[in-house]
Amino acid sequence: MNNSPVTAAQIAHAIRNVPDFPKPGIQFKDITPVLADARLFAGSIDLLTEEFAPGSVDAVIGIDARGFIFAAAAATKLKAGFVPVRKKGKLPYQTLEQDYALEYGHATVAMHVDALKPGARVLLIDDLLATGGTAAAAIALMKKLEANILGVVFLIELKFLGGRGKLPGQPVRSIVQY
Repeated sequence: MNNSPVTAAQIAHAIRNVPDFPKPGIQFKDITPVLADARLFAGSIDLLTEEFAPGSVDAVIGIDARGFIFAAAAATKLKAGFVPVRKKGKLPYQTLEQDYALEYGHATVAMHVDALKPGARVLLIDDLLATGGTAAAAIALMKKLEANILGVVFLIELKFLGGRGKLPGQPVRSIVQY
């Protein structure tokens, strides 16, 4: 059994490229091989949370839907709460909402109005940083609730799409870059 720490290169090697999904011209980065390998999945959580000690974060924020997987596991490791950011209409209680632009049109994400206390130390984790619109919307929601954003971390960053530019002033980090 290999007990050495998982590296970003090992995670990158496991990420499957699926051409023309969900539409022609898109090169989808499939994380399911990482999730299916217990060592890689645990190692990805270690890498996503390596700058934070248990107890140093009050809540880990995860974005619908694949971000939930990584953020919930990270919250458990950091002994923090987990707060979902979901698509509009999916949360059962009163919400704050934030619109953001898509390639054609717009979308809206939401968070419960009581999800975070002012000054809460939060970490945003998602699987992928592409154009940055969804992450920027999630950050706007956290700011509305006066959270202290400690970090914004992604398993994968598609650098050529410039998403980091939509997150100015945020401590952004990614594990695997394309």
